[in-house]
Amino acid sequence: MQGLRWVQLSADEMNEFLGRGGIGVLSFGRGADEAPFSIPVSYGYNPDEAAFYYRLSVTEDSEKADLVDRSVSFVIHRETDEGWRSVVADGRLAAIEDSPFEPGDLHGMWAIEIPIVDIFERPLRDVSFRFFRLEPEAMTGRKEVRTDP
Repeated sequence: MQGLRWVQLSADEMNEFLGRGGIGVLSFGRGADEAPFSIPVSYGYNPDEAAFYYRLSVTEDSEKADLVDRSVSFVIHRETDEGWRSVVADGRLAAIEDSPFEPGDLHGMWAIEIPIVDIFERPLRDVSFRFFRLEPEAMTGRKEVRTDP
């Protein structure tokens, strides 16, 4: 019978797993007595900066509008040919449009691929989006390793 154990991913393995973009779950902190607000989101990832980019629909009446300034955790997990992998990144979102575009922001945006997923009940042209960046304060990754008994 095969056993399993979990080991840390190296920085190179995390970059390979994250690719240039994909889908994960972004969780916004709400306080000690409330569950976090978690949503599936598409992301872009720039390995040169170890930074994530998001295109979020944040309307004034959405719950996200009140939470974007809080701490976040971002989780990406999936099964690969080598087994399960996961990465968890923690930090704070920075709204890109809140400051003049820096050359690094533009370079970071060009280096990513944010998958476009249409989950809205109205045409995308009627949905307003904001761009955010996450430079994680902490980022860890784990992988499944099969062991012989």
